[in-house]
Amino acid sequence: QVRLVESGGGAVQAGGSLRLSCAASGRTFSPFAMGWFRQAPGKEREFVAAISWSGGSTYYSDSVKGRFTISRDNVKNTVYLQIGSLRPEDTAGYYCAAATTYNLPTTRGDYDYWGQGTQVTVSS
Repeated sequence: QVRLVESGGGAVQAGGSLRLSCAASGRTFSPFAMGWFRQAPGKEREFVAAISWSGGSTYYSDSVKGRFTISRDNVKNTVYLQIGSLRPEDTAGYYCAAATTYNLPTTRGDYDYWGQGTQVTVSS
């Protein structure tokens, strides 16, 4: 089992930035691909970003490309999501997920473990 705990969310004005963290415990952190998803009220949970187990490959949704950066520290068993140039439409619960694969999954069903989420609220 893998336990994931997110932190770093909060309220910020448009144009601001935050760094979200996801700490993993339990099974060895690698080789898990890690991903971030988000879910706004009344909407489906959507893919945001993913990073391979080595950290050498990343992938972003078109809506966040150029504004968000995913990274990981396998020594600290932590994955990060730096979110910047925030917009009100980025308001959502942000969820960390782990997938037991060497690939770079981008769909919700490919992930095996989920955190409880951290809320990001962007005001205009």
